[in-house]
Amino acid sequence: MLIARLIAEPDHLSTSLEAAKEQMAAGGVRIADATMLEFCGATMQIDSPDDDVQVLRSALDSHFGKTDGLVTADEPVVPRVFISDMDSTMIGQECIDELGDFAGLKERIAEITERAMQGELDFEQALRERVGLLKGLSTTAIDECLATRIRPMPGAKVLVETLKKLGCRTVLVTGGFHHFADPVAAQLGFEHVVGNRLEVADGKLTGGLVGGIVDSSVKKATLLAELEAAGEGVASLATGDGANDIPMLETATYGIAYHAKPKARAASNGWIDRGDLTSVLRLLGIPEKDWVR
Repeated sequence: MLIARLIAEPDHLSTSLEAAKEQMAAGGVRIADATMLEFCGATMQIDSPDDDVQVLRSALDSHFGKTDGLVTADEPVVPRVFISDMDSTMIGQECIDELGDFAGLKERIAEITERAMQGELDFEQALRERVGLLKGLSTTAIDECLATRIRPMPGAKVLVETLKKLGCRTVLVTGGFHHFADPVAAQLGFEHVVGNRLEVADGKLTGGLVGGIVDSSVKKATLLAELEAAGEGVASLATGDGANDIPMLETATYGIAYHAKPKARAASNGWIDRGDLTSVLRLLGIPEKDWVR
C-alpha cells in the first residue's frame, strides 16, 4: 500500500490526475482513491493498493509540474524526533561560502561546497580544504556574517516551534560550525545542536578544526541515538538538501529533501520543490490552526 500527499498548482491538481493515473497503470500501480485534504491547504492524497514507489513518483513528477510531496506506506503522523541540516535547509546560505567572501575567496570555496553537496567530493576532505583557506580570518568576520548575511528559510521557525508544541524533540545537526549553528538554533527554537568547531587562536581562525568531523555518518548516528532515547515505535522526520544528508534522510520515517540536490531528492520519500518549510506541516497533515506563528 502507498499513500502519496501532493501540493501543486491548483490547476495541475485538477487537470493532471487522469494523465498520471494512466502512466501509473501502465507501470502496474493502481489508484484506489484521490481526495483533497482541505484542512491541509489544498493538499491531494492519493491512495494505492500497490507498492512501486518509483512508478508512482515518476508519474507525479511527469504530470503535476513543480510539487511538494510525501510518499509513505502508512498514514503520516506527527513525528517525535525531528533532525535537520542547517545550511541551505534551515537557513538560506552556506555559511562557509559567506565566510569565504570575507576572505576574498567566495567563488573558490563555493565551487568546492557545491561539488561536495552534489556528492562529487569526499565531505571531510572538502571541509578541511575549505576551512584551511580561511586561515588568518578574524572572528569578527563571523559576527558580521551572522548579523548581515545569515537568514532563516521561510517557514523554518513555524516548522520547528509547531513540532515542539506537538511533543517533538528538535535537533539541528550540521556539517557547518557551532559559531553559526548555536545562534541559528536559538533563533529557530531547536533544542540541541551537533556541529563542527572552528579552531581559533588570538582572535583569528587557524585554518583547522577542533574535534571530530560531523559528516553523513554522524548525522545518521545522531538520528538513531535520538530515536533510541525517544523509545520504540516513534516516527521521525529529517530535512536536508545535500549528499551528506542522504543517510539520515533514508533512515528517518519521513525524509524530506528541501529544494535539494538530485541525489538527496532521489534518496528521500518526501520533497519540497515548490513551497517553503511549512509545506512539511501540510504533508504531515497538521492543520494551520495548530501552527505556531
